[in-house]
Amino acid sequence: MDFGDNFDQQDVDPAAEFLAREQNALAGLEDDLNPPPAQPKTEPDNGTLESSESFEMINNIESHEQTNVNAKPPMEEPEKIKKWREDQKKRLEEKDREEEKKKEELKQQAKKELEDWYKQHEESITKTKSSNRESAKNAEKNFVAESTEIEPGTEWERIAKLCDFNPKASKTSRDVSRMRSIILQLKQNPVTIKRE
Repeated sequence: MDFGDNFDQQDVDPAAEFLAREQNALAGLEDDLNPPPAQPKTEPDNGTLESSESFEMINNIESHEQTNVNAKPPMEEPEKIKKWREDQKKRLEEKDREEEKKKEELKQQAKKELEDWYKQHEESITKTKSSNRESAKNAEKNFVAESTEIEPGTEWERIAKLCDFNPKASKTSRDVSRMRSIILQLKQNPVTIKRE
């Protein structure tokens, strides 16, 4: 009942088999790239070499030659690339200097603008304070002058002077149009109060 199937063999991983073959093939390359260090001679040289030493020297020379053949010399940059790098470095340094100069100019400009703003702000506050003082003094003088001239029947006129009858009221304030109309009516037709 042998159909050619052999189920007794263990499954072989093809990837592991490939890696093992490659490692065996590349095993000797590491030795070629890194030759062992030469051992110093301990006996004086009389012009004669022992046969084992001479073979070692020949092997070292051959491995050195193979290393030199396999090792690639470092690539030198072409002149155009070197020149470009130098030019780029100079351009970047120049741009950095210009940027620092512009930063300093902007700082000076901002400092000057801030000083000007503080100066204008201080002047406007001073003007506002002085105009408020003057208008308050004038209002106080007018109020004192009018308070001494109280005549019967002029009360509503005085109240109307204190009220703002501008119809353009802000939307956030209350609607005072009814009160305004009543005060205007009383100003035009004052009600006389009999005192008993």
